[in-house]
Amino acid sequence: MKTDDFISMLATGVKPVDRHVQLKHFSHAILVGGTGTFILMVLMFGIRPDIGLMLITPLFWFKMAFPLSLAAASLWMLTRLSRPGAGLGKLWIAPATPVLVVWIAALAVLAMAPESERLNLIMGFTWRRCPFNIAILSIPTCMTVTWAVRQLAPTRLRLAGAMAGLLASSVATIAYCLHCPEMEVPFWAVWYLLGILSPAVLGAVVGPHLLGW
Repeated sequence: MKTDDFISMLATGVKPVDRHVQLKHFSHAILVGGTGTFILMVLMFGIRPDIGLMLITPLFWFKMAFPLSLAAASLWMLTRLSRPGAGLGKLWIAPATPVLVVWIAALAVLAMAPESERLNLIMGFTWRRCPFNIAILSIPTCMTVTWAVRQLAPTRLRLAGAMAGLLASSVATIAYCLHCPEMEVPFWAVWYLLGILSPAVLGAVVGPHLLGW
C-alpha cells in the first residue's frame, strides 16, 4: 500500500474538532448549575424582602461584584486547565485580585470604625451559617461544572478541581447575595470568602479522582 493511500485510509471518517466545545460545555454547565443553585436558594432561604431597594443600592452591587469577579477569573483559569499543555503563566493573579480588593476595603472600613464596633462588622448576624449555606448552594453547579471538565482534557487535576470548586461556590455566592442581609465589607472578606474557598479546597482534594481521563 502506498503511503498516500494509507494516510487517506486513516483519515477516512475523521470529523473536524469543534473549536467551540469548551464554550458549549461550560455555558451549559453554568446555565444548568446556576439555575439549580438559584432554585435551591429560593426554596431553602428565600429572597430578601427589600431586594427592590438593594438593586438601586451601590453597595449591593459592590457586594455582588466580589463573587462575580471570582466566577469570571476561575472560569478563565478552568478553560486553560482543560486544554493539555496550555500554560497558566500569571493567571493566578486573576482570582487573587478580587480577594485583595475586598480585603483592602475591609481594612479601610475597620480602620475608620470605632474600636467597639469592629468585631460586629466582622461577625455580622449570620456568621455561623453563612459559609455552610454557600457550600450547600454550590452543589448543583459543582456537579455540572465537574461534568463539563470531564468532557475535556485536564492534566493538572488538583488545580482544575480547585478552580471547578471555586467557580461553583462563586456562582452559589452570587445567588446567596439575593438572600443574605449582611452589608458590611469585613463580613464578606471573612465569611463569604470562607464559604467560597471550602468547595475549592474540596475540589483540589477530589479532583484527581473525579476529573481523570
